[in-house]
Amino acid sequence: MNWRSLDELVRIQSKWLTVIAEKWLTDAGETLEYWRVEKADSAIVLPLQGNDLICLPPTFRVGVRRATVDFPGGRVGADQDPIASVPQILTRELGITPEAIQAIIPISEQPWLINSAFSNQRVWGFVAELTPRAKIPKVGGKFRLESADISRLLAQLECLQCRAVLLEWLYRRRPA
Repeated sequence: MNWRSLDELVRIQSKWLTVIAEKWLTDAGETLEYWRVEKADSAIVLPLQGNDLICLPPTFRVGVRRATVDFPGGRVGADQDPIASVPQILTRELGITPEAIQAIIPISEQPWLINSAFSNQRVWGFVAELTPRAKIPKVGGKFRLESADISRLLAQLECLQCRAVLLEWLYRRRPA
Protein backbone atom coordinates (compact mmCIF):
# COMPACT_ATOMS: atom_id res chain seq x y z
CA MET A 1 0.00 0.00 0.00
CA ASN A 2 1.32 3.40 -0.97
CA TRP A 3 -1.19 5.90 0.25
CA ARG A 4 -0.19 9.53 -0.16
CA SER A 5 -1.15 12.49 2.01
CA LEU A 6 -2.77 15.22 -0.08
CA ASP A 7 -3.64 17.91 2.41
CA GLU A 8 -3.96 18.66 6.10
CA LEU A 9 -7.41 20.15 6.61
CA VAL A 10 -7.46 20.86 10.35
CA ARG A 11 -4.99 20.67 13.25
CA ILE A 12 -6.10 21.30 16.82
CA GLN A 13 -3.20 21.02 19.22
CA SER A 14 -2.72 21.15 22.98
CA LYS A 15 0.10 20.03 25.25
CA TRP A 16 -1.26 16.49 25.55
CA LEU A 17 -3.37 15.94 22.44
CA THR A 18 -3.47 16.78 18.73
CA VAL A 19 -6.47 16.22 16.46
CA ILE A 20 -5.68 16.13 12.75
CA ALA A 21 -7.97 15.96 9.71
CA GLU A 22 -6.28 15.03 6.43
CA LYS A 23 -7.04 14.02 2.89
CA TRP A 24 -5.32 10.89 1.60
CA LEU A 25 -5.08 9.35 -1.85
CA THR A 26 -5.38 5.53 -1.83
CA ASP A 27 -3.69 3.05 -4.17
CA ALA A 28 -7.00 2.82 -6.03
CA GLY A 29 -7.01 6.58 -6.68
CA GLU A 30 -9.79 7.24 -4.14
CA THR A 31 -9.57 10.39 -2.00
CA LEU A 32 -10.40 9.80 1.68
CA GLU A 33 -10.86 12.20 4.56
CA TYR A 34 -9.14 10.76 7.61
CA TRP A 35 -9.28 12.01 11.21
CA ARG A 36 -6.72 10.96 13.81
CA VAL A 37 -5.74 11.75 17.36
CA GLU A 38 -2.09 11.87 18.43
CA LYS A 39 -1.69 11.60 22.20
CA ALA A 40 1.35 12.40 24.31
CA ASP A 41 3.34 9.41 25.59
CA SER A 42 2.09 7.79 28.79
CA ALA A 43 3.85 5.96 31.59
CA ILE A 44 2.25 3.17 33.61
CA VAL A 45 4.04 2.30 36.85
CA LEU A 46 3.80 -0.99 38.74
CA PRO A 47 4.68 -0.06 42.35
CA LEU A 48 6.23 -3.01 44.13
CA GLN A 49 6.82 -3.14 47.87
CA GLY A 50 8.39 -6.44 48.81
CA ASN A 51 6.15 -9.05 47.19
CA ASP A 52 3.11 -6.77 46.96
CA LEU A 53 1.92 -4.89 43.88
CA ILE A 54 0.23 -1.64 44.90
CA CYS A 55 -2.87 -0.29 43.14
CA LEU A 56 -4.55 3.07 43.42
CA PRO A 57 -7.86 3.45 45.20
CA PRO A 58 -10.68 3.07 42.65
CA THR A 59 -10.82 6.33 40.72
CA PHE A 60 -13.72 7.71 38.69
CA ARG A 61 -12.99 7.56 34.95
CA VAL A 62 -15.12 9.83 32.80
CA GLY A 63 -14.77 7.60 29.71
CA VAL A 64 -16.29 4.55 31.40
CA ARG A 65 -18.48 6.52 33.83
CA ARG A 66 -17.44 4.64 36.96
CA ALA A 67 -14.55 4.16 39.36
CA THR A 68 -11.93 1.61 38.30
CA VAL A 69 -8.84 0.01 39.81
CA ASP A 70 -5.63 1.12 38.09
CA PHE A 71 -1.91 1.43 38.51
CA PRO A 72 -0.35 4.88 38.80
CA GLY A 73 0.22 6.50 35.44
CA GLY A 74 0.25 9.73 33.55
CA ARG A 75 1.36 11.67 30.52
CA VAL A 76 5.01 12.22 29.72
CA GLY A 77 5.89 15.68 28.48
CA ALA A 78 7.43 15.95 25.01
CA ASP A 79 10.67 17.27 26.52
CA GLN A 80 10.71 14.81 29.47
CA ASP A 81 12.61 11.56 29.83
CA PRO A 82 9.92 8.93 30.55
CA ILE A 83 11.82 7.45 33.50
CA ALA A 84 12.02 10.94 35.06
CA SER A 85 8.20 11.07 35.12
CA VAL A 86 7.93 8.07 37.47
CA PRO A 87 8.70 9.85 40.80
CA GLN A 88 6.26 12.64 39.89
CA ILE A 89 3.54 10.13 39.04
CA LEU A 90 4.05 8.18 42.27
CA THR A 91 4.10 11.34 44.39
CA ARG A 92 0.90 12.62 42.77
CA GLU A 93 -1.02 9.36 42.72
CA LEU A 94 0.20 7.44 45.80
CA GLY A 95 1.35 10.35 47.95
CA ILE A 96 4.84 8.92 48.47
CA THR A 97 8.08 10.86 48.54
CA PRO A 98 10.81 10.25 45.93
CA GLU A 99 13.00 8.88 48.77
CA ALA A 100 10.56 5.95 49.08
CA ILE A 101 11.65 4.70 45.64
CA GLN A 102 14.59 2.26 45.73
CA ALA A 103 14.74 1.57 42.01
CA ILE A 104 12.91 2.34 38.78
CA ILE A 105 13.17 -0.44 36.22
CA PRO A 106 11.93 -0.11 32.63
CA ILE A 107 9.92 -3.15 31.56
CA SER A 108 11.15 -2.73 27.99
CA GLU A 109 13.72 -0.54 26.28
CA GLN A 110 11.15 0.90 23.87
CA PRO A 111 7.58 2.07 24.41
CA TRP A 112 4.64 0.02 23.17
CA LEU A 113 2.64 1.57 20.34
CA ILE A 114 -1.05 1.89 21.07
CA ASN A 115 -2.44 2.30 17.60
CA SER A 116 -5.97 2.10 16.27
CA ALA A 117 -7.66 3.38 13.15
CA PHE A 118 -7.84 6.87 14.56
CA SER A 119 -5.69 7.17 17.68
CA ASN A 120 -1.93 6.84 18.27
CA GLN A 121 0.05 6.83 21.48
CA ARG A 122 3.23 5.35 22.97
CA VAL A 123 3.12 3.74 26.42
CA TRP A 124 6.13 3.19 28.66
CA GLY A 125 6.01 0.57 31.43
CA PHE A 126 8.04 0.72 34.62
CA VAL A 127 8.39 -1.15 37.89
CA ALA A 128 9.09 1.07 40.88
CA GLU A 129 10.58 -0.85 43.78
CA LEU A 130 9.61 0.91 46.99
CA THR A 131 11.54 0.75 50.24
CA PRO A 132 10.17 -1.85 52.67
CA ARG A 133 9.08 0.73 55.26
CA ALA A 134 7.80 3.41 52.89
CA LYS A 135 4.49 4.88 53.94
CA ILE A 136 1.99 4.87 51.07
CA PRO A 137 -0.89 7.24 51.92
CA LYS A 138 -3.15 6.37 48.97
CA VAL A 139 -3.15 2.56 48.75
CA GLY A 140 -6.21 1.12 47.04
CA GLY A 141 -5.09 -2.47 47.21
CA LYS A 142 -2.11 -4.73 47.69
CA PHE A 143 -1.84 -7.85 45.58
CA ARG A 144 0.65 -10.53 46.58
CA LEU A 145 2.91 -11.80 43.82
CA GLU A 146 3.15 -15.55 43.28
CA SER A 147 -0.40 -16.09 44.54
CA ALA A 148 -4.02 -16.15 43.47
CA ASP A 149 -4.01 -12.40 44.16
CA ILE A 150 -2.66 -11.77 40.65
CA SER A 151 -5.68 -13.52 39.12
CA ARG A 152 -7.93 -11.45 41.38
CA LEU A 153 -6.11 -8.28 40.30
CA LEU A 154 -6.45 -9.16 36.60
CA ALA A 155 -10.18 -9.71 37.13
CA GLN A 156 -10.47 -6.17 38.55
CA LEU A 157 -8.23 -4.28 36.08
CA GLU A 158 -10.32 -2.79 33.29
CA CYS A 159 -7.67 -0.46 31.86
CA LEU A 160 -6.22 -2.28 28.88
CA GLN A 161 -2.92 -0.42 29.16
CA CYS A 162 -2.57 -1.38 32.86
CA ARG A 163 -3.39 -5.01 32.03
CA ALA A 164 -0.90 -5.07 29.16
CA VAL A 165 1.94 -3.59 31.25
CA LEU A 166 1.26 -6.04 34.10
CA LEU A 167 1.04 -9.06 31.80
CA GLU A 168 4.21 -8.06 29.92
CA TRP A 169 6.10 -7.66 33.20
CA LEU A 170 4.83 -11.01 34.51
CA TYR A 171 5.78 -12.69 31.23
CA ARG A 172 9.31 -11.26 31.29
CA ARG A 173 9.79 -12.38 34.92
CA ARG A 174 9.12 -16.03 34.10
CA PRO A 175 12.11 -18.34 34.24
CA ALA A 176 13.40 -19.25 30.78
